[in-house]
Amino acid sequence: MPIVNVKLLEGRSDEQLKDLVTEVTAAVEKTTGANKEAIHVVIEEMKKSHYGVAGVRKSDQ
Repeated sequence: MPIVNVKLLEGRSDEQLKDLVTEVTAAVEKTTGANKEAIHVVIEEMKKSHYGVAGVRKSDQ
């Protein structure tokens, strides 16, 4: 049972997230041979104030 965790900054539409799940599932199915029904995709959206690069939060850029 493949489980894929995707972490993203918030801001994508519901349609974009839906497409992401579809495309990630298809890629895992193609590359691993796992049955589509066994593939789980978990999306974690982060606030821009909860993510930083080089000491600067994304919300402060």
